[in-house]
Amino acid sequence: MPEVTPEPTAPPAEPEEVFTAPLVVEFPFTRSLGPVRGAFLTGLRERTVLGIKATDGRIVVPPTEYDPDTGAELRDLVEVAPTGTVTTWAWNPSPRRGQPLATPFAWALVRLDGADTALLHALDVPGPDAVRTGMRVRIRWADGRTGAVTDIACFTPDDDPAPGPAQPAAHSGEFADPVTGITVPARLDYTYVPGRAQSRYLRALGERRTLGERCPSCRKVYVPPRGACPTCGIATAEQVEAGPCGTVTTFCIVNIKARNLDIEVPYVYAHIALDGAGLPLHARIGGIPYDQVRMGLRVEPVWRDDSRYPDHYRPTGEPDADYDSYKELI
Repeated sequence: MPEVTPEPTAPPAEPEEVFTAPLVVEFPFTRSLGPVRGAFLTGLRERTVLGIKATDGRIVVPPTEYDPDTGAELRDLVEVAPTGTVTTWAWNPSPRRGQPLATPFAWALVRLDGADTALLHALDVPGPDAVRTGMRVRIRWADGRTGAVTDIACFTPDDDPAPGPAQPAAHSGEFADPVTGITVPARLDYTYVPGRAQSRYLRALGERRTLGERCPSCRKVYVPPRGACPTCGIATAEQVEAGPCGTVTTFCIVNIKARNLDIEVPYVYAHIALDGAGLPLHARIGGIPYDQVRMGLRVEPVWRDDSRYPDHYRPTGEPDADYDSYKELI
């Protein structure tokens, strides 16, 4: 049989680098407490645990302003004991930032003596073999108390197996210098992986180019690309360079200064339809007074030497775009 010469094959393409980046979403917010929760947190500062009597006579700890079953307003505060019983628990072998203890501990639901509901907090024990449902525990108070749930540093095993007073004592809820509000930190740490399509987009931005991808069905160009058309559900592979100029389709005026953002208020954040793109992206508008920004304004990116992304968009000086040219992108 004739000899067959195999066709040469191209070497496999190098896999594209996919970016990753650590990101933090953080927004502390301040809230008022009201008479019930204010009394509870002030009591913790004073080493006093308060609950509240529900309409059926149960003692709820932590106290709520309204009955959990009927929704009726509650105001009858009572003092319960700093000792209690573990009703259930789970072991935490790897404490995270901001948790009550830096060493492994148990999360425990503790029904304090005199209460009918359980309080969730940390239980400081050497290992999971040292904790069990039904064990007796006691509050360990924090040294510097400010009127927060962290004034309870944690629970510890109680050497006295006898329960504390079963009957809670009525309490006025009045303290000197009461706590009326708290600032609650909310933070999420995670690693963002944009994927291949957006990694190509980010890589192109480093070259001062804006790269999108076109849907093979509806022909829309998505910037930033998503790897698939959200309308047709089809993978997008054709890469299209958009912009750099674009049109303001809509905008808002920001009057509240963001933390760690060195931009003076008021400023304008806008949706910008880049030339050749099928949907707008959002960016800050600069180089023009905030009250002169308008729909249809033609803009171009402004790059800083120390950044791989456009710092903001500014007017190009061109006439405003006709409304019909961008009305489908609003």
